Amino acid sequence: MDISSNDQIVHVTGPDGSDIAVPVDASNDAAYFDADTSSGADIRSYYDENGYVVVRGIVDTTLCDAVNRHFSTEIKRYTGPLYRQTTGNPEENEFSDQGFILNPVLNVQDLPQRLFPEFRRDALAIITHANTQKVVRYLLGEPGLIVQSMAFEGNPATWAHQDSYYLDSTTLGKMTAGWFALEDIAPGAGRFFVYPRSNRVVMKKNSEDIDYAFHHDAYKSAVIETIRSNNLVCRAPALKKGDVLFWHSMTMHGSLETTTPSRSRRSLTAHYVPESTGLLQFQRRERKLRIKSINGLKVHHPKPQDELLNRIVLFLAFRFSGPFRALKRLAIKYVTG
Repeated sequence: MDISSNDQIVHVTGPDGSDIAVPVDASNDAAYFDADTSSGADIRSYYDENGYVVVRGIVDTTLCDAVNRHFSTEIKRYTGPLYRQTTGNPEENEFSDQGFILNPVLNVQDLPQRLFPEFRRDALAIITHANTQKVVRYLLGEPGLIVQSMAFEGNPATWAHQDSYYLDSTTLGKMTAGWFALEDIAPGAGRFFVYPRSNRVVMKKNSEDIDYAFHHDAYKSAVIETIRSNNLVCRAPALKKGDVLFWHSMTMHGSLETTTPSRSRRSLTAHYVPESTGLLQFQRRERKLRIKSINGLKVHHPKPQDELLNRIVLFLAFRFSGPFRALKRLAIKYVTG
């Protein structure tokens, strides 16, 4: 990683091998939009044009601090398995050499209340915040419905992808998602990146030679080839605590490699579909939604761990992970064809 002479821009290698200029902090980045003063029409217009938008100051920093505190006291001290974003499977915490959890927690709303009461409460307060709901309504044209959430600390270095390959609204392309910075994100901590206007690029759907179950690596390669052939340019905006980056379900995005392992990237993500639609998995299978209202926003709870049956399934999936994952791949292959 090379830092320019004015120390305001960092040059890093993007996922497609190109050199990209990354702003060191928000003062060196575009102003983007403000949660309190920017108009909904302006936010929506930028989002429609670019496939993403950054809205600054959506969440009060004291609430971010509370989530970080409870993550340390509840999530990091827990020694049992939890469902993880990178695999969708139950795993114990995996730590970096610096003590950061590398396997992100999947679906904060499903965490058992008895084990994670404060983290769950405050994390959900952020992704269902009134300001969050307001911006989601701007982007979707109607109230949103949360279908998935995640919590990050370390950086799993997520590959370039479109969310729609994994999940989307039943009306493809209508889902949006938000990445909520719980701290100022250092340029070497694994910044969230996007390829502006990539939401306009048409890719093959999740089937045949790029299906998720058996040809996931082929899909990853296809995304990189699409980026290169369309001359797309990578951007990694500077987010400070309380800022949110929203992106379209067809926008290619991920996280950069970590070059400063001493820095964490504590953050939350949430995926929202229009309230009038449903959830489509792997671009083929419509999922039945289990809805509860949190702070006036509908939230899907796929595997709530306060229910005994779901705790049994989690235990069996963790205890017999090999057979469970093999059966899961076959089931996904059946769904995607």
